[in-house]
Amino acid sequence: MEITEMSLDDLELMKDTLYSDFDNFWSYNVLKKELENEDTTYIVAKENDQVIGFAGIMICLDEATLNNIVVKKSYRGKGIGGELLDSLIDLCGELDIKSITLEVNVSNIPAINLYTKFGFKNMGIRKKYYNNSQDAIIMTKYDI
Repeated sequence: MEITEMSLDDLELMKDTLYSDFDNFWSYNVLKKELENEDTTYIVAKENDQVIGFAGIMICLDEATLNNIVVKKSYRGKGIGGELLDSLIDLCGELDIKSITLEVNVSNIPAINLYTKFGFKNMGIRKKYYNNSQDAIIMTKYDI
């Protein structure tokens, strides 16, 4: 597996399978705008020239917000999300980022466990953050 910075070509590779093989929350148009935004950085995990996962951060001064980590459904549970997260943490270290913050659905136990494993701490709750119904846990990592 190879992890590199995401390009528009990578997004084109995922275009036809973005909704079926990944998640329906991140649309092609949203991701395209993210890639064109100078304040965001996205990375991809590839195997045999096929995108199997992606993740992105938005940077503001010396803080980062983790926008997403998405792994192709057929590759989940194989440590790819952890490798993407580790790569983003390394990137933040290189950029002298002091903290990374994220929101995660309270029911997404695998993601919460992943973030906890990487040193993210529970900072609070955003009530009805997802679809005005499900709460989100705010998590932050300071020791980059």
